[in-house]
Amino acid sequence: MLLDHLCITSWRARPVSFVSLMSLYESNFLRLKELAGDIRRHHGVAVSRTKVDCDLHLSVLEHTPYTSAVRLTYHFEEADATVADPDLEIRVYHDARLAEVSACGRWIRHQSLAHVRAGIPAQLGERWLRNMMLNKWLDYCLERGHEFTPAAQVAANAPA
Repeated sequence: MLLDHLCITSWRARPVSFVSLMSLYESNFLRLKELAGDIRRHHGVAVSRTKVDCDLHLSVLEHTPYTSAVRLTYHFEEADATVADPDLEIRVYHDARLAEVSACGRWIRHQSLAHVRAGIPAQLGERWLRNMMLNKWLDYCLERGHEFTPAAQVAANAPA
């Protein structure tokens, strides 16, 4: 089992600093690896189903020799469409053992959270917030029993 306490510098020490962001990327890599194993072995779409949470969808967007891009989301049925939320695109750097949120759909949906976003420096703060969200969400998904196995890829193609 890979544990993020092996990350030398904790992101908890000085939030919204470059060092904390890099440690957060390391922690995200370890959590994502625990959830899905080696991302390079995934192709297409996989679905993780548990009895205590929504179906978790992992879509592979691309693989290159040193990186992979995946989308991680829940799908919710609304009146006339399926909504992906949270809708995170994650770039995995295999050689550096880092994972960062490179894009986030519908970032701030609730007005009451706008003041939090406004109080953090733009670039570094945005990245830190998105990746902190991924970090906490991966923790939650693991606690709920999610796991992407080869069977999850087959399940994604089967009728629900």
